[in-house]
Amino acid sequence: MRSYHLIAPAKINLLLEIVGDRPDGFHELVMVMQSVDLADELELKPLGGDRISLHCTHPQVPLDESNLAYRAAKLMQDCFPGRGGVDITIQKKIPIGAGLAGGSADGAAVLVGLDLMWNLGLTQDELCALAAKLGSDMPFCISGGTALALGRGEELSPLPDLDRLYAVLAKYQSLSVSTPWAYQTYRHEFGATYANTPAAQQERRRTGPSVGLLGAIAHRDPASIGRSLHNDLEKVVLGHHPQVGLLREKLAIQSPLGAMMSGSGPTVFALAATREEAQRIATQIQIELPDPDLEVWVTKFIGRGIHLAESEP
Repeated sequence: MRSYHLIAPAKINLLLEIVGDRPDGFHELVMVMQSVDLADELELKPLGGDRISLHCTHPQVPLDESNLAYRAAKLMQDCFPGRGGVDITIQKKIPIGAGLAGGSADGAAVLVGLDLMWNLGLTQDELCALAAKLGSDMPFCISGGTALALGRGEELSPLPDLDRLYAVLAKYQSLSVSTPWAYQTYRHEFGATYANTPAAQQERRRTGPSVGLLGAIAHRDPASIGRSLHNDLEKVVLGHHPQVGLLREKLAIQSPLGAMMSGSGPTVFALAATREEAQRIATQIQIELPDPDLEVWVTKFIGRGIHLAESEP
């Protein structure tokens, strides 16, 4: 068995609408997800026995069963016993606790890598079904690109690629936002507005903010895409975390196509039509907010999820 070097892209949410409650206790969501070229890199090497050995360049990343990469390897061993162990090294480039699905991307890469290493021949649908057992974001991380996500986020429909757009990502390194807290707070404050019957949820999806964004994506209209960004969780996160609100405000006044918080935060992004414009926005935001704790990245939209490093076939 050979080793594999995989690229695990981050994702941002162009839209996050909370429709209502689900019978399983989660929220019924409508999301539009997008892969960007900010990515972790993973090296998978075969090990004897059934050992799972995990290493990471970032000291705050756990190296035990709480890590989604470890859990993905264990799931594959449980589903396909007797195939051996694996040594996993994660080169962490996606910031942790940023709402960019870094942990999910790493787990997805392990699923893809072990499918290759063990010559299982799984289809993308089969890999996504395994990924859904570990987390709602993970199926998207496998397929990547631009996609509409329904349910908890695991019901995916591909959308036209937007691989000519750029995003400036900005995050305070020391700041994190609990995703469960964000959703629970939203339920507490806005639960009375939820659509909680199948018919009401279908109507909400048919008439909600996703309609404008999906139309803009279908026409590949960058200006309309920027105007159609929507995130319900901004209603609770921005008020409780003023730094995130200020960062969003500072990005918005740089005249991007659009600016918004991604997911439950705390990462905020601004869209641009060219790399030069994205770089201008990134430079200006660092001048406006000269804080060493503020991290800024210029990224490009990409049309794929987990993939082999370019040096590999």
